[in-house]
Amino acid sequence: MEPFTDPAEQYALFASDAGDSPCFSAWAAAVAEDQEVLAWLGTLPAIKQQPNLVFAAARWHGVPAPGPYDALRAALLGDEGTIRATILRRSTQTNEAGRMATLLPAIVSLGLTAPISLLEVGASAGLCLYPDRWGYAWETDAGTVLLGEEPRLSCAVRAGNPPLPDRLPRVAWRGGLDLNPGDVTDEDAMAWLENLVWPEQDERRERLRQAIKIARAEPPHLVRGDLLTGLPELIEVAASHGPVVVIHSAVIAYLEPADRERFHDLMTGLVADGTCHWVSNEGKRVLPRVTETGPAVPEDHSTFVTGVDGRAVAWTHGHGSSMRWVAGG
Repeated sequence: MEPFTDPAEQYALFASDAGDSPCFSAWAAAVAEDQEVLAWLGTLPAIKQQPNLVFAAARWHGVPAPGPYDALRAALLGDEGTIRATILRRSTQTNEAGRMATLLPAIVSLGLTAPISLLEVGASAGLCLYPDRWGYAWETDAGTVLLGEEPRLSCAVRAGNPPLPDRLPRVAWRGGLDLNPGDVTDEDAMAWLENLVWPEQDERRERLRQAIKIARAEPPHLVRGDLLTGLPELIEVAASHGPVVVIHSAVIAYLEPADRERFHDLMTGLVADGTCHWVSNEGKRVLPRVTETGPAVPEDHSTFVTGVDGRAVAWTHGHGSSMRWVAGG
């Protein structure tokens, strides 16, 4: 997803990427060709035109999904301000816990032996800060590698030789930074997170409920702040508990392109100073200098690129369901 591109292009791209949701894929393809709806989207701030947010707001106000495009179209064009208000007030903070199945091998590749301090930027409610509270099932050509107990996060290893762990990580401290941190005890906030899950994905919805339950048992240390300015100070807090691993997934795309470059420079500087390690997981175009360190990604191949300390190690599904390990390939 590229939230700062032309809306028609953005929705066409989303239509091709959203194969996991036939409804959203069809809606996005229709929007990309609908001049009236595109004009309506054009009245929103650029960052608020994104398909995930617009579709979620429409669902929040009763548009059925799965459901026909005509119902979405009528709701948007006939909106008296309620859908618009939700779009302007809310944001997309999915916190897909399934991504931990692809993030954990990247963390393991760092070779850290001490309990880590796990710090997520763009943390939302911090639901991806609990890799030690889930089991895993990595499906490889040699068979399924199991770790931990149920509930397990499943991931198909398509290629390569990822460093799959034989024990759960030890997390000494977990915290995050977000412009608008989510409160796992806030029923309305958690209902919005559930509403963001794509309509056909009941398994993801159930996983989200489990992730909220886990986080409520031991809420993380979440700080309201800008990742471009507030991160060094929070790293200092985390460092008193153990070696710091900064993670993020599907977050940097929401920055303007120039700020993405600033963030890349910030992180490579922190890594070079030995302040922290950096595990990134973003769309292939979002952090191009990370993507370029790995094999060339085919133009028609939709993928996230997982990086470790600024170098690509894997191509991954955006929700963590598959991984192609490319480090050393």
